[in-house]
Amino acid sequence: MKLYCLSGHPTLPCNVLKFKSTTIMLDCGLDTTSVLHFLPLPLVHSPRLSKLPGWISKDGAVSLEKELKECAGRVFVDSLPEFCPPERELLDLSTIDVILISNYHCMMALPYITEHTGFTGTVYATEPTLQIGRLLMEELVNFMERVPKAQSATCWKNKEIQRLLPGPVKEAVEVWTWRRCYSMQEVNSALSKVQLVGYSQKVELFGAVQVTPLSSGYSLGSSNWIIQSHYEKVSYVSGSSLLTTHPQPMDQSSLKNSDVLILTGLTQIPTANPDGMLGEFCSNLAMTIRAGGNVLVPCYSSGVIYDLLECLYQFIDSANLGSTPFYFISPVANSSLEFSQIFAEWLCQNKQSKVYLPEPPFPHAELIQTNKLKHYPGIHGDFSNEFRQPCVVFTGHPSLRFGDVVHFMELWGKSSLNTVIFTEPDFSYLDALAPYQPLAMKCVYCPIDTRLNFHQVAKLLKEVQPLHVVCPEQYTQPPPTQSHRSDLMLELQPPPMPYRRCSVLGLPFRRRYERIQLLPELAKSLVPSEIKPGISVATVSAVLHTKDNKHVLQPPPKPAPVPPSKKRKRVVEEPPELVTPKPLLSGAVPLEPFLALLHKHGITEVKVEDTPDGHILHLQAEDTLIQLEEDGTHIVCDSNEPLRATLRDLVLRFLQKL
Repeated sequence: MKLYCLSGHPTLPCNVLKFKSTTIMLDCGLDTTSVLHFLPLPLVHSPRLSKLPGWISKDGAVSLEKELKECAGRVFVDSLPEFCPPERELLDLSTIDVILISNYHCMMALPYITEHTGFTGTVYATEPTLQIGRLLMEELVNFMERVPKAQSATCWKNKEIQRLLPGPVKEAVEVWTWRRCYSMQEVNSALSKVQLVGYSQKVELFGAVQVTPLSSGYSLGSSNWIIQSHYEKVSYVSGSSLLTTHPQPMDQSSLKNSDVLILTGLTQIPTANPDGMLGEFCSNLAMTIRAGGNVLVPCYSSGVIYDLLECLYQFIDSANLGSTPFYFISPVANSSLEFSQIFAEWLCQNKQSKVYLPEPPFPHAELIQTNKLKHYPGIHGDFSNEFRQPCVVFTGHPSLRFGDVVHFMELWGKSSLNTVIFTEPDFSYLDALAPYQPLAMKCVYCPIDTRLNFHQVAKLLKEVQPLHVVCPEQYTQPPPTQSHRSDLMLELQPPPMPYRRCSVLGLPFRRRYERIQLLPELAKSLVPSEIKPGISVATVSAVLHTKDNKHVLQPPPKPAPVPPSKKRKRVVEEPPELVTPKPLLSGAVPLEPFLALLHKHGITEVKVEDTPDGHILHLQAEDTLIQLEEDGTHIVCDSNEPLRATLRDLVLRFLQKL
């Protein structure tokens, strides 16, 4: 069993498991942190960005003025942002049989895998994962395609040139593998390969293994996966939460008795408490509005935004924000808000029960009805006519590199009355803000990540007790910024097996058993004989038939009768009988009783020598050796056949025939 790691980002995983002749990809997350090295894509012409100076090396030897721009001491690539897809050189991705998706954030690289590698397999995901994943991909494509760039920067990726570049751009990893965003056609083609599954539904893969999704409690439809054969069990835990939010709670009990547990997708900010962050979010928002400023919340169009809106729903009246307009701007805003209301069976119990009242499970439906929350596909059209300030705007993308958020950063960045509140933990907020410096608006970092923290993981692993744990190497050491915090890492016995991008792990358990079916007619012919009290054994002669990884023992074929000759009538000979197998021998030859028996038969001169596996008996007068070992007995006797036969019969007295 082998595990190939194709992604270096622990919360955007992509691993491949080879198990019992199947090749299974676990998630295909897209590392979007690469976009932080690019300049933002403004929706309308930005004089500030267009006037940024080009970068020239200090000695003037390298000049990439068209490709690289300098802003507030940092260098950015002036081109369409690119993403870091999973590694493609480590193994042949066309051999992948299935892809298991754990949540919609971990499927954003799907078109790169299914459309460009010769992949012919099936993708398994739950319905909310597929539908919301489709929305996020559609939004990403939309953000990229509506702001085309004339030139494309490629020279800066040259290894020789990259070494000479300053700061973060120099340290960027594997820039030559970065890729432009996929097209909507590729998205539709990739998603057509998805087969929908429900929680606890067992899916057979070629008769070799069975895969089952379990609720992971993190987002709508998010799953952990069990991959098991008759005798082995692997659990894949990715992006799970024990907090009571809107999704169904996490199924922990089904993870018990795992031989290997692959753990990834833990919280990115282990020191922040999500409830405390929500409180801080609300109080900062209220303070800004009361001071007459606007609030900008860069966010994804699904997920945490549902919790933010629910929190604000309870907070608006108590904070006297009833008259403040809330805007949600995204090409998929309408679909996202509607989907969250119709996936009732994927929600937690108290939200499910509302559906039968009937009431919408999420309170944002009421905010929309009362006109407190308005949603728009973009800033052009209806929004620009109805827009009034001070207001709160939820929009994407959290990286601040593309989407409508770029327009609001340019619009509101010069006033210290306005505030930008970061709630998504995927991007460093300082890096996100870098190309907008100098910036007057206030910045507040309230990252909300409900995924498991190290304390919760330790408790979970204690309960489910896997034999081996495999995890990204980032989890086996404290974070670089807090190297003294040994509580912010996984400390287990035995220690977890770490992996990093491009590593291949041999997982530490051997397959020892295989299940075989016995046909009834063969079973009838077996004659068990008792070898110990309560233990019976039967010998079997059969043909092993294997198809689709299922093994069946069938009775051996009977030989065909010989057809009579046409030339002369004669008695047809009987078909030869199958040779009955020799009896099997079991048991051990005890030394002392055997020596006594030899003595009785007149063999007295015996020299005994101990060996690692048993004893060697040297019959000196007869010039004969007898080797008594655990798994066999050898009689070495030159040209004295009667003596060999006698010794054989004496040995057989101690053994049992089956």
